[in-house]
Amino acid sequence: MAETNAWAFPATLQPSPDEARFDLASALDSVVLVRAEVPEDAYTASILGTERAGNGVVIRDDGLIVTIGYLITEASSIWLTTNRGTVVQGHALAYDQRTGLGLMQPLGALGVRPLQRATAPAVALNDDVIVIGHGGRPHSLKAKVIAKREFAGYWEYVLDEALFTAPAHPQWGGAALVGLDGLLLGIGSLLVQESSGGKAVDGNMFVPITLLAPILDELLAHGRIAGPARPWLGIYATEMDRHLVIGGLAPGGPAERAGVKLGDLVLEVGGEQVAGLAAMFRRIWSAGAAGSEVALTLSRRGASSQVQIRSADRNDFLKKPRLH
Repeated sequence: MAETNAWAFPATLQPSPDEARFDLASALDSVVLVRAEVPEDAYTASILGTERAGNGVVIRDDGLIVTIGYLITEASSIWLTTNRGTVVQGHALAYDQRTGLGLMQPLGALGVRPLQRATAPAVALNDDVIVIGHGGRPHSLKAKVIAKREFAGYWEYVLDEALFTAPAHPQWGGAALVGLDGLLLGIGSLLVQESSGGKAVDGNMFVPITLLAPILDELLAHGRIAGPARPWLGIYATEMDRHLVIGGLAPGGPAERAGVKLGDLVLEVGGEQVAGLAAMFRRIWSAGAAGSEVALTLSRRGASSQVQIRSADRNDFLKKPRLH
């Protein structure tokens, strides 16, 4: 994203002011460019990089911005740029591991109007939507909702219902998913392949913005949801041939310290068989708060064994935002 104006969607794929039932120009301007710098010794630096770029959406008159949390995790500095070229520093306020949403506060006036959030699920399959990235109409894409379903991410992450759209926006991170009524529906998280009409198509996964309202006040007050943190094992798992396979381990994380190895198959969690990533993670989380013991039954080279893992709070491994 070094040159945000060096490319453009074909005009036929861009949203048209004549087709929109809202102030399209204002909505486009509410999406800002986010650039974050992360220290080389940060826990997530090796996975997510030390220079991250994406989008953020202004959602309040005071300039509060919502983005996808991985962009700003452990950031030592954040810079925000509007479509009109205004550049101000930003401060990371919160990253909610459960939803994946992050919050930032600009440390100066952006001069843009906020985008109003949907307050209830307001999108259905095959609905026409707009995916907005920083850069105005050239970086905005007409799309359709092609799926609404559960999503499980290999990094110990589950959404009960995520939103999937196609065609794919190439700069999806923190992008705004907007309905034809102008309401913000979701925040861009991933590039994915989905099945649509019997064919595999490239698309984007969005975190529904309705997940933010119930936790917004807690995030602003404490930087996280109040109460005990979920147990975290530091495993990166994937489904392969109907098996749950350990494909990666967080360095120094609970699972690695307990002796879990790459390639191990997870057969049981807490003595119960689990089918699928989502079921496995939910079973882990049911063990109690962070610090609880989690028993995994593993298969390694055909031999099964049980390992006891003392879980942790993922946030304890991350650098905290600096106060301004």
